[in-house]
Amino acid sequence: MRIQSTFAAGFLLLAGIGAATAQDVIIEPEQETVIREYVKKQPLASVKVPGLELNIGSALPDTVELHEVPDTKYSYVVVDDRTVVVDPGTRKIIKIIE
Repeated sequence: MRIQSTFAAGFLLLAGIGAATAQDVIIEPEQETVIREYVKKQPLASVKVPGLELNIGSALPDTVELHEVPDTKYSYVVVDDRTVVVDPGTRKIIKIIE
């Protein structure tokens, strides 16, 4: 019985690790350079999103207009004077550009 409990606990731990890494989006360095250069050349007015915690993984509401970054699969917007890169499919913040 103890072996099964240990196995189950280990399995749940590994499943949790898999779920955490599945949410991490890694932007290739070349793409990040393209994004940084584009948003610098195309500044946007900052928007306010009441109640939003500006963190990686936070989802932006549908009321926030996303702006496409050409030659990438990402969008961006400026929230509270911070440029955020967003996965347009999930509307989740994947990078905050300081």
